[in-house]
Amino acid sequence: MVLLSSMTSLLLFFFFLYGVSPVISDGSDHRYKVGDDVPLYANKVGPFHNPSETYRYFDLPFCSSAPVKEKKEALGEVLNGDRLVSAPYKLEFLGEKNSEVACRKRLSREDVAKFRDVIEKDYYFQMYYDDLPIWGFLGKVVKEGKTDPSEYKYYLFNHLQFEIFYNKDRVIEIIVRTDQNFLVDLTEDKEVQVDFTYTVRWKETEIPFEKRMEKYSLASSMPHHLEIHWFSIINSCVTVLLLTGFLATILMRVLKNDFVKYAHDEEAVDDQEETGWKLIHGDVFRFPKHKSLLAAALGSGTQLFTLAVFIFMLALVGVFYPYNRGALFTALVVIYALTSGIAGYTAASFYCQLEGTNWVRNVILTGSLFCGPLLLTFSFLNTVAIAYQATAALPFGTIVVIFLIWALVTSPLLILGGIAGKNRKSEFQAPCRTTKYPREIPPMRWYRRTLPQMAMAGFLPFSAIYIELYYIFASVWGHRIYTIYSILSIVFLILVIVTAFITVALTYFQLAAEDHEWWWRSLLCGGSTGLFIYAYCLYYYYARSDMSGFMQTSFFFGYMACICYGFFLMLGTIGFRASLLFVRHIYRSIKCE
Repeated sequence: MVLLSSMTSLLLFFFFLYGVSPVISDGSDHRYKVGDDVPLYANKVGPFHNPSETYRYFDLPFCSSAPVKEKKEALGEVLNGDRLVSAPYKLEFLGEKNSEVACRKRLSREDVAKFRDVIEKDYYFQMYYDDLPIWGFLGKVVKEGKTDPSEYKYYLFNHLQFEIFYNKDRVIEIIVRTDQNFLVDLTEDKEVQVDFTYTVRWKETEIPFEKRMEKYSLASSMPHHLEIHWFSIINSCVTVLLLTGFLATILMRVLKNDFVKYAHDEEAVDDQEETGWKLIHGDVFRFPKHKSLLAAALGSGTQLFTLAVFIFMLALVGVFYPYNRGALFTALVVIYALTSGIAGYTAASFYCQLEGTNWVRNVILTGSLFCGPLLLTFSFLNTVAIAYQATAALPFGTIVVIFLIWALVTSPLLILGGIAGKNRKSEFQAPCRTTKYPREIPPMRWYRRTLPQMAMAGFLPFSAIYIELYYIFASVWGHRIYTIYSILSIVFLILVIVTAFITVALTYFQLAAEDHEWWWRSLLCGGSTGLFIYAYCLYYYYARSDMSGFMQTSFFFGYMACICYGFFLMLGTIGFRASLLFVRHIYRSIKCE
């Protein structure tokens, strides 16, 4: 209880320190008077189909009537690629305007070519008004049935219409539209004088301030969407019922017959030759090769599972409401740092149970098993983002902050957890004594080998979640909003259950074939769902999305590789733990000499 209370206090401290309040809120709670300046920030621009490829608003040749001021951002906002600056439009509270000139600029030939290029790539802009998000496209391409691209017409939208809803002294909703009657022709390479204008209209609404973010949440809760989500749940539940039914009627009946058979054999003839999984009772608890790596994988997987549980808890209480900028990234960084002690403790304690001696190297391996590949991937992708001058490139100051979190929080907790795990001094609970020399494993048919077993083990859990995967991908790598965290939590629980059950079943079949090397096999089979998810990434990229370009492709496959690797470790740990409990149970139920 003391440890849980301390961890909760640390979580609260870090959330407030880095700008994420772990309560249900929606950012700004400002009250305004007539004529007060309501903050309008321009965030970023980028190709609509490439969500990772975003740039600063003023990287394009927009104009401003006043010096541009940058907004101070929290850690999660920077990680999210947000770079908020003061917008050229002034939207005072209840101040209506009609075709007001925000600023004027004479576009050079280079500016015209740049705007034409981004209009062709369907660039959009994003702004925040009183912490409410707004979007719009920069222009349009008129093709008029022409097949020759050189004959296309390129137009820049230079007039925005803001429609703002208010309730008493608070802003409730904002809608921005581009006026099709105000266009600047950028087809030719010549200088153009542009007046950026805007219109502001205010309307009163009865919607209370506390519910102003609900329209974004309801976007993913439409009836036809919910039907698909519930179909996914039912599909997953049917998978679970079939699998549990299979285990209950087949596997448990076989085990019961095995128990009866072995008990009868013991009463009948002592020297009768043993068969099946009882035959290898002297080898099944023989410690595996590369036990330090196995313990490190279990430590990292346990930490990632704990991280996922905490994230779901925060999501269910409303922390990750739509457009709470950077909340998820902040939570991931902070919770991962604070749960590193769990990884150190789990890995060191299990490593010492396996009679390992170099626990320090084991703890270092645990700390680098997931963070190492993630650091290499980040270094490469951040270099790519710097080359593109995209907002995804982290500033030096943010990198220093993350390094300090790792040096001052993650590493010390990892070491303290390792010390606690080493001092636990518990022995490995094996119900059977291990023989001095390992028994030879008989030749196996092809479908009993590791890769076919991994394919079978990964397919069922993946089939239980693949429908929900599309919506998650469309939210993370697109512009859809995902807020049905209750359904996502159920799907995650089903994923855990199916992974545990299928791994236990395959472990039994392996032991029944007199193959006692189940340790690594159970971890690989449990984690194989991560490989299926990465295969789905290929399908999603080429068949369900319009992403293109080196940067977007690198970010998609690079970070998805890290996420799928994390799923591999987490689900592999679940599969191994379930198999370990199962193996201990069945060998404790029989008498082994």
